[in-house]
Amino acid sequence: MIETVIKDFLDGHLSVPSFLEHQGDMPERYVLFEKLGSSKSNYLTSATFAFQSYAESMYEVAKLNEELKQAVESLISLDGIGGVSLNSDYNFTDSQTKKYRYQAVFDIKYY
Repeated sequence: MIETVIKDFLDGHLSVPSFLEHQGDMPERYVLFEKLGSSKSNYLTSATFAFQSYAESMYEVAKLNEELKQAVESLISLDGIGGVSLNSDYNFTDSQTKKYRYQAVFDIKYY
């Protein structure tokens, strides 16, 4: 399952933990990600993922977003990954919870 491959990789390459869903007591800084959709052509699966970085200030979340983008781009070093492309990234501060957040959207091709 590609989600576990990505989570294991991020947990070894980020300075913060990564999660697939919110849990009861979340740390101050973390990354949350989810698959938005996928398709398959010629035995190569392509999926779009949204990665949300959370931190205590706009400066810290922007730094974490940059760290995250480098880590996700490094997924290409894995044997089962055929391509990694940044779709977009932007400030995505959660106005309801008042938490600083950035979102990076990536297209990932994998076998």
